[in-house]
Amino acid sequence: MTTSDALASDTEPGKLKRRITGPLLYLFILGDVLGAGVYALMGVLSQKVGGVLWAPLLIALLLALCTAGSYAELVTKYPKAGGAAVFAERAFNRPIISFLVGFCMLAAGVTSAAGLALAFAGDYLRTFLDVPAVPAAMVFLLLVACLNARGISESVKSNTVMTVIELSGLIIVVVAVGIMVGRGGGDASRVSEFPPGTSPALAVLGAAIVAYYSFVGFETSANVAEEIRDPSRVYPRALFGALITAGVVYVLVGIASAIALPPKICRSRRARCCRWLPRLAWGFPITSSA
Repeated sequence: MTTSDALASDTEPGKLKRRITGPLLYLFILGDVLGAGVYALMGVLSQKVGGVLWAPLLIALLLALCTAGSYAELVTKYPKAGGAAVFAERAFNRPIISFLVGFCMLAAGVTSAAGLALAFAGDYLRTFLDVPAVPAAMVFLLLVACLNARGISESVKSNTVMTVIELSGLIIVVVAVGIMVGRGGGDASRVSEFPPGTSPALAVLGAAIVAYYSFVGFETSANVAEEIRDPSRVYPRALFGALITAGVVYVLVGIASAIALPPKICRSRRARCCRWLPRLAWGFPITSSA
């Protein structure tokens, strides 16, 4: 489909409006990939590879790019809303299989949205407002639903703001450790140290399987294929660009984590490993009660 065809389809009744441009799609996918999981992931990976956190993240990126290649091929061939359900229907030509795949996608999305909404209302919102978690989560989901119902353009632009916030948090971690190194802190030699008695190859491969979790989320971009302008040209560029960007950021965060904290400390605080890196960079100690 050409750009003129895509623009023309905006005026066709019953058709989805193609309002997602290349930059918006890039930020949409990047926002789906980036997430809070990376903050806890470094401590988990340090159990397996010590300070060599960058290696499993790099391998996980390569694995994610292979999967992304399949999505790029399928989305450009079948640029229809529905994602995996559409692909299953095309592959097997059985409506029941397409229904089951779509239902599983719906169930996974509902479960994920409910869990994240409860986490937002319980762990984050209570820092500012002391409100009941369940009602606050329901209000939050209602607001998100209204935003999505308003239109794809508004929802994607709002997602752009959230993506910038997410990316800024990880960049702050890298910059903070850079400041630490500039002040003579940290230990750069840890980025090549494995835990004693481990096999480097097996440790990196095992950790890469865990690290792959930090790259999931890009597959949801297939659901908006029918709302992308010129998807056969725009989608592959945005998909691979977003994954590579996320991979570079993750690798830098892994290197920063290894330089700033010894693996044993990162393991003991694995849910908050990256959270304390900016604190260390500015010279504040980490206490046992922190």
